[in-house]
Amino acid sequence: MFDIFSYTFFQNAVIGIMLVSIASAIIGTYVVCRRMVFVTGGITHASFGGLGLGFYAGLSPALTAGIFAIASALGVEWLSTRQHVREDSAIGVVWALGMALGTIFIFLTPGYVPELSSFLFGNVLTIGTADLIAFGAYLAVLLAVMALLFPAIRSCAFDPNFARTQGLPVYAINLMMTVLTSVCIVLTIRLIGIMLLMSLFTMPQMIAELRTHRLLPLMCWSVVISLACSLGGVLLSVVLSVPVSASIVLLLIILYAVARIGARLSRLCNKTEQSSL
Repeated sequence: MFDIFSYTFFQNAVIGIMLVSIASAIIGTYVVCRRMVFVTGGITHASFGGLGLGFYAGLSPALTAGIFAIASALGVEWLSTRQHVREDSAIGVVWALGMALGTIFIFLTPGYVPELSSFLFGNVLTIGTADLIAFGAYLAVLLAVMALLFPAIRSCAFDPNFARTQGLPVYAINLMMTVLTSVCIVLTIRLIGIMLLMSLFTMPQMIAELRTHRLLPLMCWSVVISLACSLGGVLLSVVLSVPVSASIVLLLIILYAVARIGARLSRLCNKTEQSSL
């Protein structure tokens, strides 16, 4: 059964999962700290319009989805900051527009679209060398941005008003991080799918928050948790012959439940010790 690890396509899948786990954990920490989870969900579903356009026009679905994701992110940012539209309303418009356009383009595409299920539910076994290069390049850029601008990013994420008083370009930094989030979403869609993508962006951070609330430790713990559950999901999928993406999400939820119970028991033990003293 474990002979599958000797195949190149499976090795590519494992490397791809590791790269995306690290990138999504870093971006996901920023998303959670800025309370942008709903924004990320809107961008994710808006990219479905790009997928549909790619299939209909015979273009690369990943490329058109990326264009739609970045355009929708910039649109939400522009509407909420420049046009004074409520952010949740702007997200709702972009979300609905993307899904509607995607549905129309898919319906108009001649014949059956077999690749669509990979984007909806994920298929790590389709990752090739070009995908690994794209993942690696994106992760290198993301790490470089974090290394150079981490104090500014932290200030803009937690207290944008204070950051403005310090002369930081809050709008530009938030816009840059929004674009990086959009690119990460597009790169991750084929790995874990639109339907399960949000779990990889939020669950590791929810688990890490049970241990720390500081940004850098939270980010580091999220990376460790994301990597562990992603690789564990690969092993579970091999043993049980189930989809990798669903296995990863299941492990994340189980780990969160165990960590939550452990944190509560720890608090109860501490209270018991204090009362006995």
